[in-house]
Amino acid sequence: MGQGHNHSNHDHHSHNHNHLHSTSSSKNLAWAFALNLSFSLLELVGGIYSNSIAIISDAFHDFGDALSLALVWYLQKISTKPKDNYFDYGYKRFSILGALIISVILSVGSIFMIIESIKRFITPEETKANIMFVLAIIGVVVNGAAMIRLNHGKSLTEKAVFLHFMEDILGWIAVLIGSVVMMYFQLPWFDPLLSLAIALWILWNAYGNIKQVMTVMLQAVPESVDRNHLIEHWEKIKGIQSVHDIKIWSLDGNHHVASLHVLINKNVKLNEFSKIKEKIRVVALEFDIIHTTIELETDAEQCELHTK
Repeated sequence: MGQGHNHSNHDHHSHNHNHLHSTSSSKNLAWAFALNLSFSLLELVGGIYSNSIAIISDAFHDFGDALSLALVWYLQKISTKPKDNYFDYGYKRFSILGALIISVILSVGSIFMIIESIKRFITPEETKANIMFVLAIIGVVVNGAAMIRLNHGKSLTEKAVFLHFMEDILGWIAVLIGSVVMMYFQLPWFDPLLSLAIALWILWNAYGNIKQVMTVMLQAVPESVDRNHLIEHWEKIKGIQSVHDIKIWSLDGNHHVASLHVLINKNVKLNEFSKIKEKIRVVALEFDIIHTTIELETDAEQCELHTK
């Protein structure tokens, strides 16, 4: 009987907020790219000089990340474009493509690190622990600065990049500890063991990122939305008998969308329908649902989709 949509003033406010957030996100990603590329080159030179497979592996891992960050930054810029004839909901989902790409690259890089670490573990070589020690300190400082910059990011892409830098800090702390151990003890196998541990840690977390992105891509109900609680709130609205055929999904992990059929009490007058729809939208906004499509029905109508 009726279709509901958000009012233009809310859309305007939401657009301004999203634009500011996307601009900030793009700047953060560009800064992370420059930092990652510079440090990966320094790391590669230091890794070759120190003969550390852990540092060389991480250098290639960081270089791959730098390239993926450039692509992620580009996709983040695209995600700010408004809706058009090709994408009715806009381009927000392009941002989570970046999260998927960087997670896949992290996974592939981790597998190569695992293979190389096992090879070096079988035939260990001496490393220059003092060079490893210096690089580890620089690594903790550089990645710590990047992590602080991305700490307040809300997009799945920023979270994936933030997680990458957090993993790197943990990895460099491990290298720092390992270099100190190898300064005092002859343990050449300790370096590939560290590399293996770092690679497994990154692989596990990259899997978590991919799983989260695929949940959004496959249009699952967002984890942050308590579906039953939302339905209870809607059915408490005066004039509503029940709600059914409810669909809730996310555009990019932060901005959610919903559609529902609403059965109106028979004593509700036609001029009260718009107020009911507005109340439905207000409740939806409390659950971070930015766009709600509403179909109003009466007892006289037979709906074949009467399921919650």
